[in-house]
Order: sequence, then C-alpha cells, then structure tokens
Amino acid sequence: MAAATLVVSLVMSGLTFWAVNTIQEDARINDTRFGNDLGLLIAGNAAPMIAEEDFSGLAQFSGRFFRSTSSVSYIMYADETGHIFFGIPYSRAQVKNSLTIERRIQLPDDYKPKSPLPFIRQHLTPGGEVTDVFVPLNQDSRYLGVVAIGINPNPTIVASSNLTRDVTISVFITIWAMVILGNVFNALMITRPITELLVGVRNIAAKNFKQRIDLPLRGELGELIASFNLMAERLEKYEEQNIEELTSEKAKLETLVSTIADGAVLIDTNLRIILANTTAREIFGWKDNSVIRQNVLHYLPSELTIKITKPLYQMVADSYILDNQENNIAPNSESHCPLVLPNSGSEENFPVGDEFRITLHKPIKRTVRVLLSQVLDRDRATIGTRDREHIRGIAITVQDITREAELNDAKSQFISNVSHELRTPLFNIKSFIETLSEYGEDLSPEQRKEFLDTANHETDRLTRLVNDVLDLSRLESSHTYNLTAVDLVQPIEQTIRTHQLNAKDKGIELIKDIKDSVPQVLGHYDLLLQVFTNLVGNALKFTESGGQITLRAYQTPNEGEASQVRIEVADTGIGIPKEDKEAIFERFFRVENRVHTLEGTGLGLSIVKNIIDKHNSRVHIESSVGVGTTFWFDLPVYQARVVEKKN
Repeated sequence: MAAATLVVSLVMSGLTFWAVNTIQEDARINDTRFGNDLGLLIAGNAAPMIAEEDFSGLAQFSGRFFRSTSSVSYIMYADETGHIFFGIPYSRAQVKNSLTIERRIQLPDDYKPKSPLPFIRQHLTPGGEVTDVFVPLNQDSRYLGVVAIGINPNPTIVASSNLTRDVTISVFITIWAMVILGNVFNALMITRPITELLVGVRNIAAKNFKQRIDLPLRGELGELIASFNLMAERLEKYEEQNIEELTSEKAKLETLVSTIADGAVLIDTNLRIILANTTAREIFGWKDNSVIRQNVLHYLPSELTIKITKPLYQMVADSYILDNQENNIAPNSESHCPLVLPNSGSEENFPVGDEFRITLHKPIKRTVRVLLSQVLDRDRATIGTRDREHIRGIAITVQDITREAELNDAKSQFISNVSHELRTPLFNIKSFIETLSEYGEDLSPEQRKEFLDTANHETDRLTRLVNDVLDLSRLESSHTYNLTAVDLVQPIEQTIRTHQLNAKDKGIELIKDIKDSVPQVLGHYDLLLQVFTNLVGNALKFTESGGQITLRAYQTPNEGEASQVRIEVADTGIGIPKEDKEAIFERFFRVENRVHTLEGTGLGLSIVKNIIDKHNSRVHIESSVGVGTTFWFDLPVYQARVVEKKN
C-alpha cells in the first residue's frame, strides 16, 4: 500500500510540476515578446535624445514611462564603453568628486552592438525571475550605447505558480501523513493481532499449548483471539490428561520390561534404540541412557553386530516396501517410523523372527540367545477385505544362556565320561560271564574263581559309579538333612579300615592323627563318612608306593567366634597344578586324565564340595606338584542341640 501510494503521489506531483513549468515557460515566452517590443519602443525614442545629448528630455521620457508601466523594474542607459550615464531607479550624480562611484554595465558575451534586434535573457532575483532586455542605441548608423530594461514577471502567473506548488507540496505531505497514520493504525489494529495469531498457531503446532494472546480488541478480531485462547486452553487440558495417562502407561510398561529376566531392546525402523531394560544394559555393557535414540549397530558387540546386521536390514526393508505400496511413495532413508506402543486403538503382536545363539566376549564372556521380532501395528482400516499391518519397530530379546550352555557341556561331558565308565565294566562283566558260560567246563577251579572275582569287581565298580551320580543329584537337590552330634573318631577309623587293604597293596601308609580333646561336631555321619571316603580314595589314586595319607582332626583356637574343629586329609602324592586348583571341584573334571588314570568319574570332589556346603562350611586345598596335597575344612562344635539345615 505504501509503494502504491508513493507511485501515485509521485505521478500526481510530477504532473502538477509539469503543468507549473509549462505555465512558467509560457509566461517566460510572453515576457520575452513583451520585452522585445518594449525595448525597441524605448530605444527608438531614446536614441535621438541621446544623440542630441538631451538628457533632460530622456529623463522625463524614461521617468514617465517607468511610472506608467508596472512591469518595468529598471531602465539603464550606458555609453559605448559600458559606463552607465542614466538609469531609473539609478541616476548619475550631478557633481563629480573623488568619492563619486562610476557604475558600469556588464554586457552579456552574446550581446552584439550592431544587431538591430534586442538581446533578451532571464535571471533569478530575490523577487523572482526577471527578464533582462539589452537594446543597442543606434542613430544614423552610429552606435551610441545600450539601454538595459528589466521586466518583472507577471504577478498573477507567479502567484498562481507559487500557489500550485505550495498546494502540491501540501497534498504530498498530507498523503504521506495519512499513509503513515494508516500504517500505524493497521499495525496496531490489524497487523499486530494477525502476527500474534500466527505466532500462536506455530506454538500450538509445536505442542506448546500454554500459548495465549492478550490483546484488548473488539469486533471480529477480538472474537477470533478469544476463540484461539479457548482452543489453546482446551488443548492444554487435553494434553495434561493424555500426558498423565501416557506417563502411567509408560511407567507400567517400563516396570514390566525392567522386571523381565531376559534382555529386551526395542528399536524403530531406523534402527535407533527406543527402550532397553536393565538386563540388556548389563549384557551389552551400556552404563547410562546415552544409547537411547542411537543406532543399535554402533553399540552392540562386534560379533553380534556381524550376525544381526543382515536380518535387521531385511526386516526394515520389509517395512519400507509395505509403506511404499500403501502410500505409493518412494523409499526415504531419512523417514522416521516410531514404535507405537500398545493402546486401546491399536493391536500389536510380536511374530517369531530370526533366532540364533552366539558367544559374546565383552564386557564378559557369556553365551546368549537372540530373538528378533517385528513389532506390528494392525490398522483397523481395510484394503478390500483384509486388514493391513504396519511394521513399527523391531524387538530384540536377549537370553543369557551361559549356565544352560555350561550345563549342556557338562551333560555332554558327563554322558561321555559315564558312558565310558559304564561301557568298560559292562564289557568286562559280559566278556567273563560269556567265557564262563561257554568254556566253564574247560577252565580250572582257580580260573573260574578269578573270572568271577573280576566280574564281581567290575560290578562293584559299576555300582560305585551309579551311586556317585545318585549322590551328587541328591546333594544338589533341596533335600533336607538333620545335623546332629558326630564323633569324628568313628567315621575316620571306619574310613581307614575300608581302605586299609587297598593301601597295603599299594604300599601306602594310612595315619590317623586325632587329638584326645577333639569335641563332637555338628554334622551328618553318613555324609561325613562319604567325604572321608572320597578324599582318601582320591589320595590313594594319586599317591605312589611308599607314600603316606594322614587324616587329622584338631580344635582351632577360639578368637571370639564359635569353637570349630578342623579336619585335614593330607597325602604325599603327585600334587595338583596351580591352574587346576579351582577346577577340581567342578563336576566331571578329572585331573587323572593328564596322568592316564582310567578309573573315576570326576564326581568325587564335586560330591565333597556339596556335602561340606550342606554343613555351612567350605573345602580348602593346599598343594604343591611333586610334594603332596592337603584338603581341609572346618566344622562347628556341637552345642547340645539339633540343627536342621535345608538348602
């Protein structure tokens, strides 16, 4: 509007000034004609008087003419040298002295003394534009000088031009004053409210529902602003209700996910992490929330990243293909498809996806099972007669199956060991029985007895193996044992009697070292007997002829705690390497494999550890290769009461 006003005002002002200039130009032409005629008239009458030096007549003529014509501003006469000798309103002094000022007329450069026509020009004065007329004075072909006449402009035309100019300027100033006032009014009454409304709408679009517009306006704009404020208020209340509901649902979901024993990671179709529970953070070594909204492939262990990249991108590609088919658009890798959590308006399910097992080495070594599932949001709108499902994200479920893998390995090792141990005695029993059955009559009584003793020995070996497996299974279960008072002398002596013959055959000495002051301990007789049996049997297996095995029991000094009795089983065998000290108590671990000993299941020390655990104690080991090994543990002194222990 300002630009249009400027153009119109400039055009109108231009036209006005053009008209004024045209009028002034016409006036100038008229003044030129008038000056030309007037100059010729005065010069024709004054030239004879100047030739006759009739200056009195010249003065009378010039004065009468000057007074009778208001358009003439001055009349001056100059001789041929340019000295002014008479003029109105100027006159030469009658008496000349040293103070007399002689005036000369400055003739224009284009002035021609011999020209029969006047020379006319215009110049500006404080009183306006004056027309100067220079007329040569010639008498009888003799140049007498020049008469200069000044003609005032037409006062009517001057006044009209000035008035027109003043009116034009006033109109121009008035128009712009009105434009400025109009713009101010527009800014205050229209532009500002519209600007405020635009800002408010943008804030509402940015979910800033606290936006309000406070302008004291009436009319339609006032109603529009009031309606906007009412809309913002309702949206704010609606948002508060939704936020409260969403916060509650989010808290429930996060609580549910955090309590899941398995690791759970939710990612969107751009592979950015949306949610990760505590278990997943622990498995992958994520310490804080910095991984949220980051690409999951940048934060997974390298071995898992290699395995999971292709299935993830394949699932994401499926989601883009589905969206593009329904929306008829080209895939855009920058598009964001957020995960839609379950709510009343959508159904989600987690179809079974890719599943695989992998061993991670960082942050700690563990075996995990990873399951990838697409998170689908079923749209209620139908295409034809079929519902359409949108892929909103991918769920990564991580199960720590390290213990399961270890158990599977242990089971495989157990089956391998037991099958070997079972096969050998069964094969021997079968072989000797078949031999007795087929060739019994051909064998001597001594041979038959040897075959039967061997079969009996192998049967005992098979029974021992089965008993070890059953004992370990029972100890690892939640079976309840009643702990009572046990005199350690009895199970130790029974153990020595049991292994005395075997020790004598191998040339090993069994020694009992029990102090007379050793009190009764709190324990289970049969279980402790099995501990002594296993430890002594194990020592006999790895002690060479001429060695010693000592069973020792003594009360430890009381240092403010309940009194305890320490039991030791020491041998002078081959010893246990340092790297095997922690592993010997594991099931199926057999050091004898390294010394080519065939007998044993690798369960003896594991049974010992479980029995001592049932007694709320711990088995310790001290060993040096080539020197010997000592197993020891502490048992509490019996306090004349029965304690029931349940694991």
